[in-house]
Amino acid sequence: MRKLFTLALLFMGIATASAQSFEDNFEDRTLRIDYTFIGNSQEQHVALREMSKSDNWWGRRVNLDEVPLKGNGDLTLYNATTKEVIYKTSFSSLFQEWITTPEAATITKSFEFTILVPMPREEVVAEVVLRDNTGKESRLQHTIQPSDLLIRDRSKQQALPYTYLHKGGDSKECIDVVILAEGYTTEQMGTFMEDAKMATEEILSYEPFNSHREKFNFIAVATPSKDSNVSVPHGLAWRETAVNSNFTTFYMWRYLTTGNVYTMFDLTTNIPTEHFIILANTDTYGGGGIYNSYTLTTAHHQDFRPVVVHEFGHSFGGLGDEYFYEQSDSNDEMHSLSHEPWEPNITTLVDFDSKWADMVAEGIETPSEPTDERKANYTVGVYEGGGYRTKGIYRPAVVCRMRDNVAERFCPVCERAIERVILHQTQE
Repeated sequence: MRKLFTLALLFMGIATASAQSFEDNFEDRTLRIDYTFIGNSQEQHVALREMSKSDNWWGRRVNLDEVPLKGNGDLTLYNATTKEVIYKTSFSSLFQEWITTPEAATITKSFEFTILVPMPREEVVAEVVLRDNTGKESRLQHTIQPSDLLIRDRSKQQALPYTYLHKGGDSKECIDVVILAEGYTTEQMGTFMEDAKMATEEILSYEPFNSHREKFNFIAVATPSKDSNVSVPHGLAWRETAVNSNFTTFYMWRYLTTGNVYTMFDLTTNIPTEHFIILANTDTYGGGGIYNSYTLTTAHHQDFRPVVVHEFGHSFGGLGDEYFYEQSDSNDEMHSLSHEPWEPNITTLVDFDSKWADMVAEGIETPSEPTDERKANYTVGVYEGGGYRTKGIYRPAVVCRMRDNVAERFCPVCERAIERVILHQTQE
């Protein structure tokens, strides 16, 4: 990495490119970029780990220079000669959650993160930007030369067995959602396939997924584990599993995540992949969902169906949690009350016009908790309580799939937000 350098100001203020076809700038191949996010509560850094390539591009071919959501970070590709934006994607990461925890004030850690982009035809500059919960940015810029001999060639790697559970159409027009098995042994692959079918059917039963089901492919990938079940550190149980997930993330017992992001992409090399759902073979309640990273949820708890939809709302739609805890108000640092969160379904009212102000009917009254209509009130308003706080953060409705398992649907604001992501990825 002797030639790794920062071009921090070179492309500041550059206008985005005029509308171009995919073929103008990209080959029908995938470039995988592995990064390491490093830092603590005071400073964050991005480092390039490795790049690799494979045949076929499974991602979007429309709206290439725009993103539907800001996220906690983004990656932009600039044509090195014209300085035009030719591709952009946004995301969040486990690292960006971790820097808001008490532990991040005491130690520096590193986290894996991988981004797939179409293979550029010519030299480009890649810029990765990370934002904390106040909007403070850290960034890395590096050049990518498609002919670079050190871009690892993965095109000959044999793909693991995979099965289409729902096929809306060709990957060039559809969104490919891969479902991985976590904590299922080879002998339990039949159980995994049934669980994956259940997850697919449940997600597609919700609006707006149901109305756009022809725009999705759901693909189950057989990824057997040495051990059955997953790791539970607070139960002193560590197991060897496909992506080595574990409960007790950030010392929260039910938060189930994996830091082995590179492994997720290794397992899906040469398989159509845009979004990940990881099913954990356990009946313990828990899970997690991170925007444009992954959904991870337990498959054998009684609330598996609503939870997998909730977590996919995070990872696919970039939706925030609408529930809240009384005890969290004094120490929760996930959201800054002086800054408007990027998630489309929560607000601090700092910039409410950018959220769902246009969906609130004139004169509507929105008490914080009309308990007599708890299960059915999807009326759009501004209800205090959300993003883990009872005060200072507001949600769009009394009930929503992003709040709890009572809801039978997403609220109208969340439905609109999800649909915007779907159309951004599939429609010019």
